[in-house]
Amino acid sequence: MVHNSTEQKFASLFTWFDRTGDGYLTRDDFQQIGEVFAAVAPDENNKNALRTAFTVWWDVLGEAGAPDAQDRVGTQRFIAAMRSHVASDTETLERLVMPIIDALMRALDTDRSGTLTADEYVRLYDALGIDPAISGAAFQRLDRNGSGTLTHEEFRAAIEEFYLSTDIEAPGNWMLGSPLPPG
Repeated sequence: MVHNSTEQKFASLFTWFDRTGDGYLTRDDFQQIGEVFAAVAPDENNKNALRTAFTVWWDVLGEAGAPDAQDRVGTQRFIAAMRSHVASDTETLERLVMPIIDALMRALDTDRSGTLTADEYVRLYDALGIDPAISGAAFQRLDRNGSGTLTHEEFRAAIEEFYLSTDIEAPGNWMLGSPLPPG
């Protein structure tokens, strides 16, 4: 079951990143998803941080040997690279994913309270193409203390769970919907 839930999470991420819908990831897909994320940031510093973070992500896939001879990455190669270079290495996770989370938090926390409300969280994921029903349910799981907000630390912990945890009940594993394969 662990293998299936991890595969399901990374397959969902692949689908989310495949901006052209052709079944492959390319540098262009990562530039496009970087622009999607940058669009939610109100200032150039965070926009640039988000763009750069997705360029680094593509570079890590290259380091993992994921691109084929046509410089494309299919689903299974993406999942394998995520397992070998992200899900098993907290340093790569910190270098790859956390700059995205930090820039998003800075961009969305407009009142500088250090927290995200449910509305801010759902609005973010809606702008990123995630169904508000999924992101709303995810927020409820991520708000572990029931405060109605997520701190920067809670948001980072949820992201870490998404990439590293094999516990299907871990709140972070539900960020993009159910971590279990359908059926």
